[in-house]
This record gives sequence, C-alpha cells and structure tokens, in this order.
Amino acid sequence: MNNTFTYQPPQSSLEICYQDKDLLVVNKPSGLLTNPGRGEHLADCLLSRVQQLFPTALLVHRLDLSTSGLVVFALRRKAEVSLKQQFAERQVKKTYVARVWQKPTPQQAEINLPLIADLTSPPRNKVCFEHGKPTYTRYQCLKSASEHALVALFPITGRAHQLRVHLQSIGHPILGDALYAHPDALAASERLLLHAIVLELNQPYSGERLRFIAAPDVQAFELVNPGDDYLQLLAPL
Repeated sequence: MNNTFTYQPPQSSLEICYQDKDLLVVNKPSGLLTNPGRGEHLADCLLSRVQQLFPTALLVHRLDLSTSGLVVFALRRKAEVSLKQQFAERQVKKTYVARVWQKPTPQQAEINLPLIADLTSPPRNKVCFEHGKPTYTRYQCLKSASEHALVALFPITGRAHQLRVHLQSIGHPILGDALYAHPDALAASERLLLHAIVLELNQPYSGERLRFIAAPDVQAFELVNPGDDYLQLLAPL
C-alpha cells in the first residue's frame, strides 16, 4: 500500500453463505482486508469480524483488499488441515467474474504467462519468462457492451494478483484496478470489478463436494439481475 492510501473498510454486516461444524463460507465486500495488516489502523478485517462470531475460525486462503466474493474459513484444526491441503493440491475450484477493458479476442482461451514479484514496484507482480513461476488462467467472455466486457475467469494456479496481471498483460485490464489498469480503465469504475463468484471444495469430514455461489454487485458489474443467464456459463472450459 502506498503512502496516499487510506483504509476505509465498509461497515456492512457479515454475509454468511454457508456454515457447518467444520467450515464457514462468507461473501467478502470490496475494500475489506481478508486478514489484518501491520498497525492498529489495519486491524479491522474479514478475519476479525468472523472471529467475533466464531472465535475458533481459522484463515485458509485470502482475497485481495479490493476483490469481493467467497472466502472459506475452517472452524476446527482438522478442517483447516484438510482445506489447506485441498488448496495446495488444486482440488478447490474457483471461478471469478470481472469487467474488463474491451472485448477479449479470442472470446475464450488459456493465458500462460509466468509471474514474479516486481521488486522495483511492490506490491505489484509482473510477467517474467526467465524467472517467473508457471501461471495459468482460463477465461471466457460472457457478454460485452461498448468498451467493456464481462468475463468468467478460471484460475488453474493461485499466484498473487494472477488474474489482474494476466488480464492486463493481454491488453484487457480489470476496470478500477489501481495497480495494473491504464488511466481509462481505472477511471471506468470506483472499485476493482473482480468478484469470486463460485467456490467448489470437499467437505472436510464427509468428503461431499460442495458448491457455493455469491452473485456480484448487480449495478457495479452492469448485470441485469443476479439470476442472469451468465450464471449458466460459469463452468471451466
């Protein structure tokens, strides 16, 4: 975070999507840290809010500050181990929706660009074919209008800022992305238009496959309604 950044987390109530004895799934708003930053002014976060209601809750994964959508927490240590293992072994399937600058061509493809931390401009990451780690993202264009397009994103790997860097690198930055968007794409939205809409994982105890959906903000993503036809298209290529 740069020196001009002022943390003003939204004061909305916690939106719980699912709960059982092992795990909790919530819908994180944009502008709220997943876990606390350094300093008391960055203490308010999704984890602290969850732990006010569920003191045993444990963080399993993260979303960027500006990204909204589904986050899962473990409610028991054994569940934490199982869920983290599922993430490590890529058993967890995540789908995002994003509003991007202009319509991608082709309308569906896989982006294969290795990423590395940009040490000259933290916290940014960048494409580096020599030293970058293999990074893969599949995308599918769902609808387009004027200079913007709504795309579904299926990350195969889980690198920091992966979706944001990949889309910027192919010329279609996410609208409102303060780190990677060009001025026109940045000005097109007051927030980063990236939302974790679908999360699939195995219940830690029973092994049952669970699938959660949290619709994005209808107005911000320029959708007709939460039940729009695009939901039927949210399946990996």
